[in-house]
Amino acid sequence: MNPSIQDAKSAAMGVLLHNASGPYDGLPRTAGWGYPEPYTRDLLISSLGIFASGNDALLCSLRRVLETLARNQSPHGQIPSLVHDPENRGASDTTPLFLLVLGMFRRFTGDVTFLEEAEAKALQWMDYQTIDDRALVGQQPTSDWRDEHWVLGQGLYVNALVHGYLKILGLKDRALALQVAANREDGRGFVTEGQPTYALWFYKVLRDKRCDILGNSLAILTGLADPERAREMVGWIEAHCAEMRSRGELALDLPPCFFPFVQPTDPDWHPRYEMYNLPGQYHNGGVWPFVCGFYITALVAAGEQSLAKEKLQALTALVQPSRAVSEAFGFNEWFRAQDGSPAGQDWQTWSASMYLYAAACVKAGAAMYF
Repeated sequence: MNPSIQDAKSAAMGVLLHNASGPYDGLPRTAGWGYPEPYTRDLLISSLGIFASGNDALLCSLRRVLETLARNQSPHGQIPSLVHDPENRGASDTTPLFLLVLGMFRRFTGDVTFLEEAEAKALQWMDYQTIDDRALVGQQPTSDWRDEHWVLGQGLYVNALVHGYLKILGLKDRALALQVAANREDGRGFVTEGQPTYALWFYKVLRDKRCDILGNSLAILTGLADPERAREMVGWIEAHCAEMRSRGELALDLPPCFFPFVQPTDPDWHPRYEMYNLPGQYHNGGVWPFVCGFYITALVAAGEQSLAKEKLQALTALVQPSRAVSEAFGFNEWFRAQDGSPAGQDWQTWSASMYLYAAACVKAGAAMYF
């Protein structure tokens, strides 16, 4: 029998409430057992499901995360990679995520002056993350959520986050400048000839035109991609996923986080991938429920409501399998693309949270909070 969406939502709430307090200063856990640490990016991304839940205890927990991050900013304004550890720095996505979620939190609560000083410091940090002192920000390899995958120069995911926070914080001129820069068609933006999806990254004459599902979903959600391009993106992604299924590269009716997979014969293969990042696994094309949650919401934003409902049913089935827990829903971290088997940690906070968010957006027929 297919699991019901309501059953999965109830289970997701159970995961979030279980993970709301952990061993590090009482801050939330990243996963039920495997990751007791409060990883910044995971917990900030999980804010979307918390907003959708409306649960007061979870909202208080999120407020505490934001306040702790503000206290632990570096002297120049960078947000740490672990909420409780001001010395654990170097991530390219934690500061833009902080600014985006801060803007959403203010809108949700009506507390429009919340953490103004921290906002100013974080904006100053981001001002100096550009490579050429223009609109798009740059990053170092393995510095965003893909800590086993190389993204060089200007990355789509991080710049989509920047576009999102510029809009929600009312910095409209800067948001427009970034949108224009991202959509350049002369090789100095993310537009790639012959495909509607944006490149994963580019730097000078180099680019990786593979499809980053999270980055492209955020590009749709933040309006970096116009509505026509958004619809074309969806059609292109779905067609390529169907081709992967026909070749036996994808066993699930949900997209891998990234494709085509990097193969050992490719020039951008790194020896470390042999151990941690094999084709169709982890950041090299694993299927991540939290990424699928963003994709489903992007489908809603692109006007593909019927397809979003289909993918939500597929995600409802995906969040059941586990590696260790005996619960009805495992909310595992990630799955192998080729056989759909769970390969990460169970009761992952962002897997549960993004399920709640995707379900709420499908029900509302809108991409809430963006």
